Amino acid sequence: MRREVTGARLTLEVQGSILGEQLIIRVCTMGRRIFAVGDIHGCYEKLVELMKILPWSRKNGDLLLFIGDYVDRGTRSRDVVEFLVKLQKNGGDFVFLKGNHEKMLLDYYVDHKDQMLYIANGGAETIASYVEGAIGRKAFELPKDHLQFLQSLKLYYETDEYIFVHAGLRDAVPLPEQSQEDLLWIREEFIYSLYDWNKRVVFGHTALETPFVSPGKIGIDTGAVYGNKLTAVELPAMRFYQV
Repeated sequence: MRREVTGARLTLEVQGSILGEQLIIRVCTMGRRIFAVGDIHGCYEKLVELMKILPWSRKNGDLLLFIGDYVDRGTRSRDVVEFLVKLQKNGGDFVFLKGNHEKMLLDYYVDHKDQMLYIANGGAETIASYVEGAIGRKAFELPKDHLQFLQSLKLYYETDEYIFVHAGLRDAVPLPEQSQEDLLWIREEFIYSLYDWNKRVVFGHTALETPFVSPGKIGIDTGAVYGNKLTAVELPAMRFYQV
């Protein structure tokens, strides 16, 4: 016997024999739409254009998630962070993940370490966007709400069907035990792995010309800062939006 009762938000599936020797009941909540946005890297104009075409709705309770790497390399990192801070303040359901570039920025700004590493990896453009062209550690000051935003970023986000993370996951390591290093920096060991997480992993970090789609993974960094597209994916519809 198989019956399905479907409503706007709920599907109830009942399987078993008429005599009831075996009965399996599975309740699946039909979740809200999730929109996940790839690596922005200071590309403010592309972010604004993407938000214009993205059918994300506060009223419908859609989740809007950003995969990290908001800053560096592009010329308008300050504007990107300001846009995201205001978006959050205006209300809605958001998840903002930390990327390796936010980690490097905080290491540079808060802990005063790895300063040359940060400058060499696109940090000079971020600093310039905050000090209006004058590059110098003393002149560089993050607005309080920008710093609070950067320090509040999550390392990953999990739903019943998906895991969202900036870079990827280390095989067989439970999600809460993953190292920050892997969550923010891993590449080939994750992308080429056939390990099954029993959920689809949505990630950024590794820039490709087109979205990476496999049975267990969706990669949404399409190299916006390198002249390619800024990408978002709508889930579970698997619909891509690009500018």
